[in-house]
Amino acid sequence: QVQLVESGGGLVQAGDSLRLSCAASGRTFSRGPMAWFRQAPGKEREFVAGISWSGGITYSADSVKGRFTISRDNAKNTVYLQMNSLKPEDTAVYYCAAPLQSTTTVPISSPGYDYWGQGTQVTVSS
Repeated sequence: QVQLVESGGGLVQAGDSLRLSCAASGRTFSRGPMAWFRQAPGKEREFVAGISWSGGITYSADSVKGRFTISRDNAKNTVYLQMNSLKPEDTAVYYCAAPLQSTTTVPISSPGYDYWGQGTQVTVSS
């Protein structure tokens, strides 16, 4: 079993920055990919960014490329999402996710992940 706990969300203005953190516990963390997803009211959950266990492979959604950066610290069992130049359309609940299997690939859709955090709210005002 894996427990994922997100933190760092909040209310900010357009153009501001936030850094989200996701602390993992419960099993070997460092051998599998991790990802961030988000879900806005009335919309489906969408992939934001993913990172391989080594950190050498990262993917980002087109909507956040150049603004958001995913990283991880395996010694701290933590994955981060640095969000810069935030826009009102970034408003959502942000979730981190981990798969059951430790693989070298990075899934970019929800079915690729088995464990989810409780989410942290990010609200960007205009």
